Amino acid sequence: MNLLTAWFKRTFSDPQVVILGIVLVAGAAVVFGLGRMLAPVFASIVIAYLLEAAVARLQRMHLPRLPSVFLVFVMFLASFLFLLFGLVPMLTRQLTQLVQQLPTYINQGQELLLQLPEKYPQLLSEEQIQRLIESVGAELATAGQTLLTWSLTSVGNVVGLLVLLILIPVLVFFLLKDKRLLIDWFSGFLPSERHLVSSVWADVEAQIANYVRGKAGEIVIVGAVSYATFTALGLQYSALLATLVGFSVLIPYIGAAVITLPIAFVAFFQWGWGWDFGQVMIAYAILQALDGNVLVPLLFSEALDLHPVAIIVAILVFGGLWGFWGIFFAIPLATVVQAVLKAWPAALKEENTEDNAGDGTEVLVAGGSAET
Repeated sequence: MNLLTAWFKRTFSDPQVVILGIVLVAGAAVVFGLGRMLAPVFASIVIAYLLEAAVARLQRMHLPRLPSVFLVFVMFLASFLFLLFGLVPMLTRQLTQLVQQLPTYINQGQELLLQLPEKYPQLLSEEQIQRLIESVGAELATAGQTLLTWSLTSVGNVVGLLVLLILIPVLVFFLLKDKRLLIDWFSGFLPSERHLVSSVWADVEAQIANYVRGKAGEIVIVGAVSYATFTALGLQYSALLATLVGFSVLIPYIGAAVITLPIAFVAFFQWGWGWDFGQVMIAYAILQALDGNVLVPLLFSEALDLHPVAIIVAILVFGGLWGFWGIFFAIPLATVVQAVLKAWPAALKEENTEDNAGDGTEVLVAGGSAET
């Protein structure tokens, strides 16, 4: 108990550490308490981070900030409208076709499963296959009911979705236009002496900006290359599968493995076992290898110094807490934790070094006298 009390007094005797702790607790309280209501704001902040790089580049070309913001925002609106009226209808159409084909795929799968006892009678029996088919059928029925419930709920939220489609672009514009004003307003609530908070924030902001922009570029490039590859190979539902591959990069290691299943599923039922199926899987493996070994090092100029185990743990923890946004921000949030852990002990070590400087000198002097 005495050790715990001494650690608490030693740690929180520094005002900078206390300020950092209060900021972290307040930020966590806002995210936990108001996260669902502020989801459009968080989405707008992410998009503003993406567009800020383009605004800064135009400013370096001696264009004033306001015209730069207008120009970048117009380009953003054009891209947004293309996604809304070009890509989304295509994905919806292919998803509808896939759902319509599912009963055929299920019947083909059942026929293949029923052939297994004939080929491998020592390993499988007809009763085991029948139980497996019944189990899979029950799971599919449950998934179908869940999908139907979700679709009906989504229909009721169409008005809310339309509001978000208008609200998010407006928020993005004002976040870009009044960036300095908003930062100064927020800084006004913090003490003037806050070098530890500023140090942590500078590190975190650089990491988050690098991650968000790099990850957005990775999604676009991987999705576009996947679509071109799948289309060239003649794979059905190429746009839908390419979109899944693009978004799979949000979940390192796990996403690529999970998306392998629907790609193999569609390729198998389109061609069966054969060279066409093998071409698709080989092309997908090459694409993932190029993404991990070539594209990621090029896009992420600043290395995220995190061990793969730390990344997976962060995805599981933050994804469980905040769903999609937790998964998207798992790595930046992990860098926040890392930055705090680096800065916090560093501040304490500086204090301890200053306090023990005199003692060390005395020991050296005493040692020298003894030798003499």
